[in-house]
This record gives sequence, structure tokens and C-alpha cells, in this order.
Amino acid sequence: MEDQGTRDEVAAGWRIVFPACAAVVPLGLALGVLVVQSGLAWWWAPVLAAVVFAGSMEFLLVGLLAAAAPLAQIAVSTLLVNFRHVFYALSFPLHRVTGGGWKAYSTFALTDEAYALTATPESVRWSRARIISIQAFFHLVWVSCVLAGAGLGMLIPPQIVGLDFAVTALFVVLGIEAYKVRRSLPVPALALGCAILAVLISRENMLLIAMGLFVAALICSRFLTVRRRRLA
Repeated sequence: MEDQGTRDEVAAGWRIVFPACAAVVPLGLALGVLVVQSGLAWWWAPVLAAVVFAGSMEFLLVGLLAAAAPLAQIAVSTLLVNFRHVFYALSFPLHRVTGGGWKAYSTFALTDEAYALTATPESVRWSRARIISIQAFFHLVWVSCVLAGAGLGMLIPPQIVGLDFAVTALFVVLGIEAYKVRRSLPVPALALGCAILAVLISRENMLLIAMGLFVAALICSRFLTVRRRRLA
């Protein structure tokens, strides 16, 4: 009975994550193509997908590696781009994942998609098997798509455009779904304002500037909220 229950939970996790897996197929292919066309060896594609496993950072990292950027620049870029995961952890149902190894993997595999799929009131009651299956299936599909993209990269004509828009479309959809659950307008408005301001400051460094501004704004907002509650 326990094995059957685990299989049911794994199947439920697959059903939940399948739409996200289907959505990142073109994105994974695009990343694989980008790795090959940037002059890196094809095996960098599955390595980045499996070890880094952070979509937006992987795209940025390909350019940094191709340009032989200093390690310090890569470290700062990674910190700013992925710092949002600190806030993800505050509401991610990690308490439902028991076992040191499983908890470590779940922390590593906490992506934007995994967070969006678990940012629901029901997730606080999900089992470890369901949460891990969501993350593991997505991880497997992502690595497979990136590897396929690297293998087919040389066969895709350079005239084909639009694959790079997949990440934007995916995050827009996930953002809309997350808003439907939370119904919180200030945070999305703040993120949009930071993005617009970053574009006005520097188009070339828009991502780093926007993430830096957004993180700083969230920290200041949290500080002011706590201070206001203490004074009340």
C-alpha cells in the first residue's frame, strides 16, 4: 500500500509539472543551440543544465564563459540573478521534504518553475514524493532538451529567430499564474518599475541592474514594514 501511495504521488507530481516541462522545450533547445553557436564544446550544454540548473543564469553564463569573463564577475552576476531564490525558500514547502539527501536536492532544484508550481495553499500538505518528483522530472526534461539542442544546434539555420523569446513568454505565464494565487499587485509593479529603470540606466547591463534594484527595494520594504509594526 505504501509503494502504491508513493507511485500515485509521483504520478501526481508528473501531472502537475508536465505543462511546465512542455513550455521549456523550446527554451532548452535554444540554450543548447546558444552553447554550440557561442563556440563552446557541446558537452558544456548538459553540464550547465545539470549542475547550474538556473535557466536565466545559464543563458547569461554562456556569454560570460564565451567571453572568458573573470571569476569575480561571474560570481557577482550569479549572486544578483539568483538572489531571488532566498525569498522563494521562505514559502517553499521544504518542511515537507524529509531526509538530508532529499532536502539538499530539493534546495538545489528550487527553480522559478518549481516555486511557481508549489506556490499554492495546497502544497503545504503535499508529500515528499510529489514535491521531489516535480523537481526531478523538470530537471530531467531540462537537461534532455538542452542536450538535444546542442546536438541539433548545427542543423538549425541561423535565419530562424524567436527561440530566445521562450524564456520571456514562460516567465510571463508563470507570473500571471502566481498573481492569480497571491493577488498581490505591489510586488509585480515594483519588479516592473525596477526593470524599466534598469533599461533607462543601461540596456547592456539591464538584468544585473534590475535584479540589484529589486533586491534592494525588497530589503528596504521589509525593513520599513518591520519598523512600522514595532512602532505601532
